[in-house]
Formats: sequence, C-alpha cells, structure tokens
Amino acid sequence: MILLTGFEPFGGDSSNPSWAAALAARDILRAEGHEVDSIELPCVFGECAMILREAINRLRPGLVICVGLAGGRDRLSLERVAINCDDARIPDNAGNRPIDEPVDPSGPAAYFTSLPIKSALRELQIEGIKAEVSQTAGTYVCNHVFYALMHELSTSAQAEGVRGGFIHVPYEETPTTPTMSVRDMGEGIAVVVRTTLRTTADAKMSAGKIH
Repeated sequence: MILLTGFEPFGGDSSNPSWAAALAARDILRAEGHEVDSIELPCVFGECAMILREAINRLRPGLVICVGLAGGRDRLSLERVAINCDDARIPDNAGNRPIDEPVDPSGPAAYFTSLPIKSALRELQIEGIKAEVSQTAGTYVCNHVFYALMHELSTSAQAEGVRGGFIHVPYEETPTTPTMSVRDMGEGIAVVVRTTLRTTADAKMSAGKIH
C-alpha cells in the first residue's frame, strides 16, 4: 500500500496543486497496478498530523509521500530534512500562528527523509522533469507534517520498515511565479514512488548547495 497526501488551499488561494498532484500520481500508479490511497490534509497545525497518523495506522502503508505547495519554486523539491520547529509567517486555516514552538516537545531536533532522494533526482532528470534536492521544508504546515510523518515512522512499532518523505511542488497556474503542469507533478511523484520501491541504497551524487 502506498499513501499519498496533499493539502487543502490556504493563504487565500482557491486551490492547492499539491492535492491535484497527489491525485494525478495516484491515478498513474493505480493504472500500473499499484495499491494506492490518497488523503487531503487540512492546512492546520496539529490537526493535519493527527489525520496523517490515523491514516497510517488504518491503512498500514509501506510507503508514505506527503506533498505540499512551495509557491515560487520552479521544480519538484525532494525534501531532505524536517526540523522540530513551527514558526508560522501567516496563520493556518484555523487561525493558529505558532512561533518558535516544537512540532513535538519530546522529539529530536530533526529527521532525515527515508526516500532515496538522490536516486529519484537522477530518474527525474532522465525523464526531463525539473527537480532538486531541497535542504529545507520551511517552518510552516508542510514541515510540520513532514516532521510528524518521520516521527511516527521512527517511533511507532506498527510503522517499522515503512519509508516516507515529503515533496514540494510549484504552482500550477499563475501569471507572476514559476509553474508546472499537474500532469508533470503527478508523473514526477510517480517517478519517486517507482524509484523508492526498487531502491534500497541511495545513489551517491552531489545535490547540495553552498548556501
């Protein structure tokens, strides 16, 4: 079982391409014979993590990929690390605006993804889909979910051996910022899933940044 998640709209937007991308990837992978489920998460601190944990416990997936919007980026961002920090520039959809608060007071400072992001990056480049390894998932609800996911996979006996991670996607349509089609987003997420399912050890290749 593969679990894909996206987010509801936030910040005044009428749609969120992360959810459309998760659905597109779900349909692509189902057509290939994979068992895939998808859930739309609320853009609300705490609640999104609770719903994600419930879905993991109920569905018992072997792979979980959460997807979120990074407006302004022009490519898929394969996130490397989730940090134990909520620091919201804007309120979430319930009006919460935590500042310098931990995602989990008992958790470590950070978690690394368990996806083979270097191998996935290479496969995305071969497919002609713009992508990067990103060193930060921010400090908003996306990072909150990413951290909550990795904490659950690292501490729950029921999630032993489950792999997970987070992908940021660009806007789908906007006249002033970079965009990507939902079709390319969905295919890109599917590439990451396929790569993860067949890869045990990640590729050794440069994908870092100086700053």
